[in-house]
Amino acid sequence: MPELPEVETTRQSFAERILGARVTAVRLGKPLRWPLGVAPDQLVGRTVGEATRRGKYLWLPLAQRSSDEGGLLMHLGMSGSLNFNSAPRVAGTHDHFDLVTTRGTLRLTDPRRFGAVVWSDSREEGMAAKLLAGLGLEPFDPAFTGEHLHQALKKRRVAVKLALLSGDIVVGAGNIYACEALYAAGIDPRTRSDKVSRPRADKLAIAVRNTLARALDLGGSTLRDFRDAHGMEGQFQAQAGVYGREKEPCRGCGAEIRRIVQGQRSTFFCPTCQKR
Repeated sequence: MPELPEVETTRQSFAERILGARVTAVRLGKPLRWPLGVAPDQLVGRTVGEATRRGKYLWLPLAQRSSDEGGLLMHLGMSGSLNFNSAPRVAGTHDHFDLVTTRGTLRLTDPRRFGAVVWSDSREEGMAAKLLAGLGLEPFDPAFTGEHLHQALKKRRVAVKLALLSGDIVVGAGNIYACEALYAAGIDPRTRSDKVSRPRADKLAIAVRNTLARALDLGGSTLRDFRDAHGMEGQFQAQAGVYGREKEPCRGCGAEIRRIVQGQRSTFFCPTCQKR
């Protein structure tokens, strides 16, 4: 599933190129998770504003006039990708949404159709407000500190990795990056959230931020389907410390990396470097 680094990498790969373009057509393929919520022809003639990201969602403003704040909220789902091309190929079976503009076509391709493109009159109204309401802090927000993390974890009695995955404490710490951040902080992923001390929460907050920053520098992770809007793969997975390295030696101590299942997701960790 594309996580924050992959979504931000995607945003960066098309945001400047589409900025200021005028919508000339909209093509819908098979239904996605939610309906578009507006007649496609109502988007024609609108001007594309600056694409932004909130968690794993992308917000693409489509203004009809200076006071119009409407736009499209996009989510890549489990296997989706966005491609921006001045001369796209003929739409295929898995191409479910095309925003055709004067500068090129922004296309959502999603084999599993868990992705979404929905219209809202603003980010603070409609489906956008509903879907964004429960998100936690951005990892690069100055408010995301060890104190914030510690206070949030104190209220939970689940494994710390599951708390990170919930998305309502901090966004972006998806499965790969939660594993890597816990490894960097030296915390066993099975540790109960309310047992994480303040000093360890400080380390974990820094590890989450640094892990996601490194993933952004490397264009995210490509395990199966992810490509950015240029069609490029991410490279983070090649440098992972624990993720996907079951039975391989830990890069720090040489112990064998273990794999367990938490919340129906694979968790990788070093039993020596990571303590409860």
